[in-house]
Amino acid sequence: MPTTSQLLAFVLASILFIQVPGPSLLFTIGRALSVGRREALLSVLGNALGLLVQVLLVALGLGAVVVASATAYTVLKLAGAAWVVWLGISAIRHRKDARVALTTGQRRPERPGAAVWTGMVVGMSNPKTIVFFVAFLPQFTNPTAGHVGLQIAMLGLLFGVLAVASDSAWAMAAGKARDWFARRPERLDAMGATGGVMMIGLGATMAAAE
Repeated sequence: MPTTSQLLAFVLASILFIQVPGPSLLFTIGRALSVGRREALLSVLGNALGLLVQVLLVALGLGAVVVASATAYTVLKLAGAAWVVWLGISAIRHRKDARVALTTGQRRPERPGAAVWTGMVVGMSNPKTIVFFVAFLPQFTNPTAGHVGLQIAMLGLLFGVLAVASDSAWAMAAGKARDWFARRPERLDAMGATGGVMMIGLGATMAAAE
């Protein structure tokens, strides 16, 4: 297992990395603004599950294949970008739903399973995190202790816990902002559209990134 000093260094490095605005953070804020705090928190959980899938692939050595293959990297990147753009378009198309539901009392929340799956797809299809895990996690393992793959899996799980805590805090903050706009229901139209535009912009950035 990693030494205590390695674990402390890993936690500090992970916290710093998580706080840098990236696809997961921007996706969480966009979801909170467009569909609400509950769905955003469920998406955070799904995104963490997607990251854990990536960690498992890295622990098994498959992550290196994606990093080494330009084709695999590009396919994964474009698939994730297309999914995020589609979510943004959907948020803009249905931007009036929250206002109508607020005034009529008939709001239909997104099914929990669907919200979790949405976040999981984004988490699994982000090639940047695979590259990060391949380059980052092995540096904090203790080769002399053996079972490096198990150590990588454990570090990845710890990273996921830290990411959930951080993204959940951002989702709550963005949800509070959405609640403030709800004091004047017509503002929710603009808020839903803003969240959708954020996700479309994020998807375009993911697709264009080298």
